[in-house]
Amino acid sequence: MTIDQPGAVPEIEVLTEQFQKLNKRKIESERDLVNAEQNLNELKQQAREEYGTDELDALKEKLEQMKAENSRKRAEYHQSLTQIEAELQKIETEHHASDAT
Repeated sequence: MTIDQPGAVPEIEVLTEQFQKLNKRKIESERDLVNAEQNLNELKQQAREEYGTDELDALKEKLEQMKAENSRKRAEYHQSLTQIEAELQKIETEHHASDAT
């Protein structure tokens, strides 16, 4: 029997079914929590091994340092390529000039 009237007390079967559904959700939530905590602990261990810390602020700072270092290296690489290209152009120009004479 379902609750047809406001304030009516449902039958025991309805309450038992409701309890079983809620208990199932509780068990699933507890399992999900355990899995999430295990995953978090594994990620923290990995961070400590790779970066020496698992503190979020320290990891953010390391990330910013890595980004800055990457930008610096890219700029240096670009500068080197530009210099190499200029030197090759100079050699090609000199070579064409010597072929013309």
